[in-house]
Amino acid sequence: MSNSSEFTPLNVAVLTVSDTRNLDSDTSGQYLVDQLLEAGHVVAEREIVIDDVYLLRAQVSHWIADNNIHAIISTGGTGFTGRDSTPEALGPLFDKQIDGFGELFRHLSLTDIGTSTVQSRALGGMANNTVIFCLPGSTGACRTGWEGILKEQLDSRHRPCNFVPHTNAKASNLK
Repeated sequence: MSNSSEFTPLNVAVLTVSDTRNLDSDTSGQYLVDQLLEAGHVVAEREIVIDDVYLLRAQVSHWIADNNIHAIISTGGTGFTGRDSTPEALGPLFDKQIDGFGELFRHLSLTDIGTSTVQSRALGGMANNTVIFCLPGSTGACRTGWEGILKEQLDSRHRPCNFVPHTNAKASNLK
C-alpha cells in the first residue's frame, strides 16, 4: 500500500498497566495522551488496569475487536519484577510480532539508561489490523518511545513506510 501525502488521524487507545496509579498520578499515560492529541490523533479510550494477565488481555482484546480502534499504546508492566506481565499478557494476542520495535526501543534507551536497557521487555505487534506498542512505565521511556519511534510510525506521511496502511484507519475515517 502506498503512503498518503495527507495526515490520517488514528483512533488510539492508551492503557496504563499499574497497581498504584490513577488518572491524577498517571504521568506516563498523560504524556502519551498529550502527544497523540498534539500530533492530530484521537484518543479513543484511556484505561488504567492492574498488572494482571487476564484483566490486561480482556481490555486489549476488547480494543482489538473494535474496528474503530487503530492503535493501542500501553505503558507499564514490561520489566522483570514479579508483577510485570505485559509481554505475557499481550504477546499471545498478536497475529504478528513487530520485532524491530523492541530492538529499536532498547537501542534508543541505551543513551538514557545504559545497559539497564537489557531489562526492558518493550514489544510491539499487530492483531486484527490494530497496531499495539507496549512501553515501559516511566515517563522518560514513553518519551523515548514516542519521539524515537511512534510519532513517525503512526504518521501516514512518514516515508518510506509507516504502520497506518496496516490498520483500518482509512475505512473508519471515511465513515
